[in-house]
Amino acid sequence: MTRQEFIQRLRTGLTSLPEAARNEIVADYEAHFTDGLAAGRSEGDIAAALGDPDRLARELKAETGLKRWEAQRNPESAAAAVFAVLGLGAIDVLILLPILVAVISVMCAFGIVVVVGFIAGAITFAAAPFGHIPGGAGAALLFGLGLMALSVFNGSVLMLISIGLINGLVWYGRLHYRLLKPAIDPQPPAPRELATP
Repeated sequence: MTRQEFIQRLRTGLTSLPEAARNEIVADYEAHFTDGLAAGRSEGDIAAALGDPDRLARELKAETGLKRWEAQRNPESAAAAVFAVLGLGAIDVLILLPILVAVISVMCAFGIVVVVGFIAGAITFAAAPFGHIPGGAGAALLFGLGLMALSVFNGSVLMLISIGLINGLVWYGRLHYRLLKPAIDPQPPAPRELATP
């Protein structure tokens, strides 16, 4: 593979990253080629040593997504981290995606229950003084307040579980990357010392 082909495939694989990050990564790999050519290696040897540019792009996007989640913990960076981890390998996607979809579906349903519970508590609290509710207005006020407090508590627990899930995926992504790194970026064997006779 030539330098131009490698860089083009790498750049194409990194299209979802911001332009500044993409240009910085491409510049680093351009420098690998420049240094390798200066050392007398061929473009094909350098490209082979760097590995598959498509796989490399997926790993670089995963690493960028994981760093983004660690820097700013918001829903957008969480989604980027999740999709970055899922993008590391097709087999992992086939195994991890159904489990992740089920967990996220349950969490979304729980989130809906939290919102509905809070709204129901607020309506009960607001309507208590004006309605004829069994137990009186005081009981209705306390019931509405309790329902809102329970919903806030459940929402907090849901948020902690969400953060834990994303942190688990980030850990999984880093572990996956560390396990694959030796196969992707093999280090040349250390030179052997000659035995003296």
